[in-house]
Amino acid sequence: MTGQSIIRCASVLCLLLPVSLLAQGRGGGRAGQPASPKAAAPVDLTGYWVSIVTEDWRFRMVTPKKGDYPSIPLNAEGRKVADAWDPAKDAASGNACKSYGAANLLRNPGRLHITWENDDTLRIDTDAGTQTRLLHFGAVSSSTGVQTGEPQWQGVSVAQWELPGPGGRRAAAVSGGDLKSITTHMRPGYLQKNGVPYSGNAVLTEYFHRTVEDNGDSWLIVTTIVEDPQYLTTPFLRSTHFKKEADGSKWDPSPCEAQ
Repeated sequence: MTGQSIIRCASVLCLLLPVSLLAQGRGGGRAGQPASPKAAAPVDLTGYWVSIVTEDWRFRMVTPKKGDYPSIPLNAEGRKVADAWDPAKDAASGNACKSYGAANLLRNPGRLHITWENDDTLRIDTDAGTQTRLLHFGAVSSSTGVQTGEPQWQGVSVAQWELPGPGGRRAAAVSGGDLKSITTHMRPGYLQKNGVPYSGNAVLTEYFHRTVEDNGDSWLIVTTIVEDPQYLTTPFLRSTHFKKEADGSKWDPSPCEAQ
């Protein structure tokens, strides 16, 4: 090898070395390996949370009468289904959990227990209806086994962190949450306990945002958007608030109730 060849090879190595080191340093894990969603979490959502009903009290704390759904953008087909609501029939047919499906679950007054099922899956348990939601980070397909079989009340949820944008501004400041989740493959259920329907083709988008106040209180604000052309004329948006609790001493699981 000539002297000029040696010089050229050394120059190439010098150019490649910083790139290699940079690749090894990404993700905070092994060389070239990104951190898991759990390790990379920009905010801690785990713990016990209790719902604070600050809006729609009469629709959430008691079961509204049939036909009482003034704020929900139902189309003609949706109104027809809602006006035919029969809670006794739901209970008898094993559908008492229709208002505890993913698109309405967090509107039921009660408590949440949020934990990590594993490094890639955030778990949300509710004492109201004794339901469990799993928020999967990364792509979910039928090949994973998650979407096979019949649709379930909690559907299939794919989540992603809303990471800080340029200048440290978090994308959540615009979208409304620190965590974004999109849920599909849901079993048809109710957007409100008095039979207001959503179909199996509905898409639920959620933004989870945690705040810490000056007095030490911590709040979880969940903004939900339901899109369902079968029953809704426009996307249906709601905001639900939860307050952090010190422990699970007040955790009180209860079964689904049709009315």
